[in-house]
Amino acid sequence: MDLMEAIRARHSVRTYRDRPIEQDKRDDLQRLVNELNAESGLSMQLVFDDTDTFDERSACYGLFSGVSNYLALVGCKSFSLEEACGYFGEQVVLRAQQLGLNSCWALLADSRECPNVRVLPGEELVCVVVLGYGTTQGVPRQSKSPEDVIRIAGDHVVDIGVPQWFHDGVVAALLAPTAKNQQKFIFALDGKEVDAASLPGQHVRLDLGIAKLHFEIGAGTDSFDWAP
Repeated sequence: MDLMEAIRARHSVRTYRDRPIEQDKRDDLQRLVNELNAESGLSMQLVFDDTDTFDERSACYGLFSGVSNYLALVGCKSFSLEEACGYFGEQVVLRAQQLGLNSCWALLADSRECPNVRVLPGEELVCVVVLGYGTTQGVPRQSKSPEDVIRIAGDHVVDIGVPQWFHDGVVAALLAPTAKNQQKFIFALDGKEVDAASLPGQHVRLDLGIAKLHFEIGAGTDSFDWAP
């Protein structure tokens, strides 16, 4: 399963089976988390076999059942923290999907509900991603059309006539999970330069980070440059 296949296959799952994640898969995910933490400066943390912390009272949006494994997105407080958590956290999510695991992004009602997560002074627990073997594979959700989020030179246009790589990137971005499925982001094209921006809404910076990773996977990083 390549990354685009993982993007298409991955859907939010909130109910999990009582099946431990195998040690080789834990080790694989931990290696990736270590690499991404070194690259990003984040302090993402994997927690396994925690049956007490994350229950149906823990999340702001929706109920969960059977959760005992999760990825905690932690980093130093800054304007860019949420976007970084989205961008780097989604890399772990897609790797989990490649390993046959299910996942769901979850915003916590209170970060103190995760006592097994280390949050140092000056840091913040942004959210967690639950991981494990779902009772289902989830279902696709309704999505905006590419023309809803595309801009060219500041004008709102349909996707007809845009470069194929840009169209493919936007399609991949629209498969990104977002809070309440709001998809409040736009991708603007100017030559080979792409500017991604969030619109007003809840947790839109986190969503933008996830969408930007998906765009890179769909478009190919050699096809474009991000706007400064």
